[in-house]
Amino acid sequence: MAHTTEARSQAPRLGAWVEGGSTVRWRVWAPGHQGVDVVLYDAEDRVLRRLPLTPEADGCFGGALPDLGEGARYKLSVDGGDPFPDPWSRSQPGGVHGPSEVVSSDHGWTDSHWKGPDPQALVIYEVHVGTATPEGTFEAFIPKLAHLRELGVNTLELLPVASFPGARNWGYDGVDLFAPQATYGGPKGLRRLIDAAHAHGLAVLIDAVYNHFGPDGNYLRAYSPHYFTGKHHTPWGDAVNYDSEGSRFVRSLVLSNVEMWIRDYHADGLRLDAAHALVDDGQPHLLAEIVERAHAAASGRRVVVIAEDERNERKLVTPASEGGYGLDGVWADDLHHQLRRAFAGDHEGYYQDYTGSAEDLAATLRQGWFYTGQKSRNLGHARGTDPKGLGPWHFVHCIQNHDQVGNRPFGNRLSEDVSPAAYRAMSTLLLLSPFTPLLFMGQEWNARTPFLYFTDHNAELGKLVTEGRRKEFSGFSRFKGEQVPDPQDRDTFTRSTLDWDELDGADARGVHTLYKELLRLRATEPVLTSRQGTHDARALGPDAFVLERRAEGDTLLVIVNVRGSLVHTLPPHASAGIVAWSENPRYGGTVEGSPLTGNVVRLEGPSAAVVRLRE
Repeated sequence: MAHTTEARSQAPRLGAWVEGGSTVRWRVWAPGHQGVDVVLYDAEDRVLRRLPLTPEADGCFGGALPDLGEGARYKLSVDGGDPFPDPWSRSQPGGVHGPSEVVSSDHGWTDSHWKGPDPQALVIYEVHVGTATPEGTFEAFIPKLAHLRELGVNTLELLPVASFPGARNWGYDGVDLFAPQATYGGPKGLRRLIDAAHAHGLAVLIDAVYNHFGPDGNYLRAYSPHYFTGKHHTPWGDAVNYDSEGSRFVRSLVLSNVEMWIRDYHADGLRLDAAHALVDDGQPHLLAEIVERAHAAASGRRVVVIAEDERNERKLVTPASEGGYGLDGVWADDLHHQLRRAFAGDHEGYYQDYTGSAEDLAATLRQGWFYTGQKSRNLGHARGTDPKGLGPWHFVHCIQNHDQVGNRPFGNRLSEDVSPAAYRAMSTLLLLSPFTPLLFMGQEWNARTPFLYFTDHNAELGKLVTEGRRKEFSGFSRFKGEQVPDPQDRDTFTRSTLDWDELDGADARGVHTLYKELLRLRATEPVLTSRQGTHDARALGPDAFVLERRAEGDTLLVIVNVRGSLVHTLPPHASAGIVAWSENPRYGGTVEGSPLTGNVVRLEGPSAAVVRLRE
């Protein structure tokens, strides 16, 4: 089915905005209703007056008030009913149930020099604003930007910042897509953070959720039943309506939001949450339109759009000119799962689909993802497509992220399940592979603070969330008999706050040095930076493998040992030199001397060695 011309055309501007300095104009989409009133409030949330809006075309209602300006607070009343926040609100200073606020997009930007990120050279650092600092705000993170730049990161990825219920949440329960979370610092705080990031040479990506809306504070159905459709279903219930009656306005909700992050906040792109659950049977697909709109809004700046998508579909990153969606990157979790199986022994749930063998690890490194059409035991059907020919930079790899940490019942980081030596070996592989690396906040010093699942819902919904969370893990043998932390308990949130003081410890300094030096190598070593470089991987027996990076006649080997002893002889005709090894004492390891003697590499236990070969 193709979208009709009406469905593909851009819907009129919705929400509230300032015209001519002080006049505020509103437009609301409420098809099938008789009337919409704007209800104005003062700073104490007392009603000041009502403004009836005038019916317009396509089920819209519009109107304006002079001499009002930025800062005006309002709700919308449909057919004389209780007033609710504006679903297109740009600011919710009192939370998702309070009045909406009129704000302008003005900001004294200082980033006119900024040209945006290079999509083929990203090093991404994932941050949850609320737990990244004790203050939990956009502005409180600004002093940490120098640390990231010194580390070698060039891209900051913010977990969702659209307004969510309460003060504590991962952000995936957002309901007001256009309104940055007030407890984080709202619109002004986010603009200051992005402007400061650009001054440090850091790009900023916004994690955007378009596959569902949170259950608390979601007033969309009060305005129109067409925001959702029973035609498709997702894990969160009825799907957002992107291809049925009324979808023109729903698609505009998303596309206008994409445009706002790029144009009004100078964001450098988006990470799209669970794109596999973003259902659209029409043409062009919404994903393709998101990419097109993001680039158009950038006015010549480079932007990137990356999707979390479990399907391993090459179409996602295939250019639109070749029938794809044109995304710049896709989260490819197969390597994470193989490494967890190999080093930590995870085997339940989706880990049953992975062996962690050296052969399968090598295959994953050759391809970017492991599943290219094989049947998944966990899913019960075939998964994936052949990625041959796709540039490795399209694949975003990690050894931990917010999901892989936070979706464990106790929010355990990787350090809880593997030895320090294994952690250093896995990190070495991640940072020197040809794929785009993603780090989770604190990973660069092997942070020990957990990242738990936390919420701040109303009591009734909160009770259901707590019960559901504990039931979710009742079938896992590893967690039987243990009490899963209550997401609603404030302590669950505060325990998840990153402890930057850990950096002062000797062990943390060693890992931090490893990350800094390997990221510097990644950014300066010609074999690693060459756009004409190639890579390969192969097993070195049952418990070791090697990743080869080749360019301009040089070869860099990343040799990884999972367990036991490895003695590997390099080609006799090549000149070999050691570049780095994960067990170097300067990184916190215990191996004083080089693991390379002549043309023989010796590794004991979990470890990695980086060797340069010259013919």
